[in-house]
Amino acid sequence: MTKNTDKLVTLERIHERAKVMKAMAHPSRLMIIDELGHGERCVCDLQELVGHDMSTVSKHLKVLKDSGIVKDERRGKQIFYTLRVPCILKFFHCIESVIDAHN
Repeated sequence: MTKNTDKLVTLERIHERAKVMKAMAHPSRLMIIDELGHGERCVCDLQELVGHDMSTVSKHLKVLKDSGIVKDERRGKQIFYTLRVPCILKFFHCIESVIDAHN
């Protein structure tokens, strides 16, 4: 019998998945991701949305960027953020289904 290695998930890949999920595991970061689903935003817009100081919002954005969820582009003195892979929002829909099924 031969193994189908295409379907095996490596431990390294599991850790990568956990890193992405851990990056999302904060209400402010979930808010940022959801907002970026509507298009690019500058840091100042995200700061207003989240309601934290610039330093805190920047730390949240760094976590999201380091995990590969968002990307940034500097334009003059402003930095604009977008979702690197917008399909992350499909995961949000899946989570909503879990919540609805649980209630």
